[in-house]
Amino acid sequence: MKIWYDTEFLERGPELPISLISIGMVREDGAELYLINAEMPLSSVMRHPFVSTNVVPFLPVKFPNPGIIEWDEDNPEYRHCVRSRDEIARQVREFCNERAADEETELWAYYGAWDHVVLSQTFGGMTDYLAVMPPAPFDVVQLWAELGYPLGVLPGQTAETQHHAFHDAVWARDAYLALKKWEQDRANDHEGGPEPAEVDAGGRHAERGEAHEDGPDKDQE
Repeated sequence: MKIWYDTEFLERGPELPISLISIGMVREDGAELYLINAEMPLSSVMRHPFVSTNVVPFLPVKFPNPGIIEWDEDNPEYRHCVRSRDEIARQVREFCNERAADEETELWAYYGAWDHVVLSQTFGGMTDYLAVMPPAPFDVVQLWAELGYPLGVLPGQTAETQHHAFHDAVWARDAYLALKKWEQDRANDHEGGPEPAEVDAGGRHAERGEAHEDGPDKDQE
């Protein structure tokens, strides 16, 4: 069972732990999960330039006075999605383990190194995570690299959804499926016909300036 996921998080350097803001997941069978951390430090979130601009607009919060942020408890998303860290860990664990007995769970993210760290910390630490969750994460970027960074394959994403954890998880799924389709089409075309898309021999950094067109920009979260 493949599960694509994304997190939004607050990162403040080596002296402080990474704080989970939200997590989105979508399973291969179509099941979905989106949760927001009730214990995130809202004041610190607002002081972070990138997070306050790109992530906060998606959260069920309100601003009663200039510079003051608090939960908007009348927002339906607050009631449906905001949970404690322990409850998020419980729901994520259940979501990832709802599979057939003979299936293994694969977790896929896009530029997922930081996502995997913050997901692990949600369970307390790496050993706590490994006791109940799949040990090895997979990365859509690695799949893209193995295929030679083909251009024009990854789906676009608009500013209206980018940096929303659930929508980014859906994007990661769509990117994975687009790459697998490109791989299959290319294999079929070896029998004759044009290549389905150009391959970037220079690698990912050759189109670094197109990050927002080719997928969520994970560099600054």
